[in-house]
Amino acid sequence: MRYRHDPDLEFLSQMKSEDLNDLVHCLVYDRDGSARLTEELTSRQRYQQLYPDHQKYWDLIAAEIQSFGANTFATILRSGVGVPYKTVLTDVCDKLKVNYNRSASVEQIEGNLLMKILTVALERMSPQELKELAAATGVTNVNDFRGEAAIAAFQAAFWMGGFISYQLTVIIVNAVAKVLLGRGLTLAGNMALTRTMALLTGPVGWAITGAWTAIDVAGAAYRVTIPAVIQIAALRRKHLYGGQAPPGPASV
Repeated sequence: MRYRHDPDLEFLSQMKSEDLNDLVHCLVYDRDGSARLTEELTSRQRYQQLYPDHQKYWDLIAAEIQSFGANTFATILRSGVGVPYKTVLTDVCDKLKVNYNRSASVEQIEGNLLMKILTVALERMSPQELKELAAATGVTNVNDFRGEAAIAAFQAAFWMGGFISYQLTVIIVNAVAKVLLGRGLTLAGNMALTRTMALLTGPVGWAITGAWTAIDVAGAAYRVTIPAVIQIAALRRKHLYGGQAPPGPASV
């Protein structure tokens, strides 16, 4: 599979190798830790020579993402070239019934995807769990942790940007990784995230993981593309905003 030029994936060339660890893992390994039968990345010469310096073969990683989003027969007709990342992203959003505008930027569509997962999780959490999450992330403008007001406060914090938004993004990505990849993140090594990440092993983590489990992810391809897209969304936020989210929700 050859990499096709894709402006929405070019930023991967500027990420550190350690930032790409989780993305590479979800492309190469299944939930039980066995190698995916359909992956091609580990057979590439550059990968074998340079692993684990992922940044030096970022284009091979990008090509793998494009290939997982493509129909195999159609890929052959395209001379071994996969589909653009935005096609993979919108396919995942359609699968998860995310409300988005097809003409919006990739960053905005990714934001809508993350917001959908966050909202589903928040709706399943008890007032006490919401209170614990607010305390851990620094969401302070909540007077009543029952009903839609509390959820709206977390949604506003997510779109506002800053470190709180980055924490919520990490929570989302970690929950997806645990369910679909069988392990949590390694990218959340920031000491400031320690308290938040500790919450994910308790009741709050169970609620978030349970919410994700309730979402239908049938199909081998989606077990690759869904976590890969969510990993890319988190990496893009780290790259563009230094852990901060773009302001404002997408208009849909």
